[in-house]
Amino acid sequence: MSTSEKQHLLTARQMARFVTDGYLQLDELVPSPYNEAVLADEKRMADAGYHFWSQSEALRTVFELPQVKGAVQSFVGVNPAYDHSYLHIVGPDQTKAQDWHADSIIDVRPFAFDVQAFYFTHDTPVEMGPTLILPGSHLRKVNTTSIGRYKNIVGQCQLAAKAGTIVFMHHGIWHCAQPNRTNQMRYVFKLRLRPGQQQRSLFNTEGYQDPEVTDIINKGYYKWQGNEARLEHVQRAKFWRYVTGDDNVDVSFETALTRMSIR
Repeated sequence: MSTSEKQHLLTARQMARFVTDGYLQLDELVPSPYNEAVLADEKRMADAGYHFWSQSEALRTVFELPQVKGAVQSFVGVNPAYDHSYLHIVGPDQTKAQDWHADSIIDVRPFAFDVQAFYFTHDTPVEMGPTLILPGSHLRKVNTTSIGRYKNIVGQCQLAAKAGTIVFMHHGIWHCAQPNRTNQMRYVFKLRLRPGQQQRSLFNTEGYQDPEVTDIINKGYYKWQGNEARLEHVQRAKFWRYVTGDDNVDVSFETALTRMSIR
């Protein structure tokens, strides 16, 4: 994967959103002709599953677009490793939802992460069952379906999307597929990539200490976090240090990282 031009890298504001929420939705990132070509393949290769990536040249072309490569590079670097991919399909009039889960949380890394790209080739409104996620859950590690007993959680949201949207998600975010209450098939392609290098200063770091950027993290509390919200905030501050490459920047609650640095 070649190096992307700076204008295609994610901005500091976008990365702050990802660090805070655990996902970044880039609406209508892919132009219509590409979406139509991939959607045609999705319909033609509906049973491809794990093999859709290798079988669809149109799909691989999408991930070579400068704006898509730039986003991927901002998360996992120039030479990411392919982990897996899958063409997820939910049939029409499907009333059953998936259980809450996080993907493959067997992970000894403190802040390095895999990124998962969810690519929507067609408009996917809420009634069509786009993925349900829990923003801010990515740094609270759980063992896959150990959270499957939960039903609705305060702050959950569905990834309703227009055609051409790619949602980049931290591998630890809590999520689940939803019922498709329409009479049409719902397609979404998921690609998971592991970093090929340390994930430090990979995005466009200009202005990463500006108040309008750090305020995104400072105000990123969620009701579901309850009494642990401040601890979650400290975890985000550590994550921000990691992705910015600056081990001195401190956006933690009451600057705890700085105050507690002498051990």
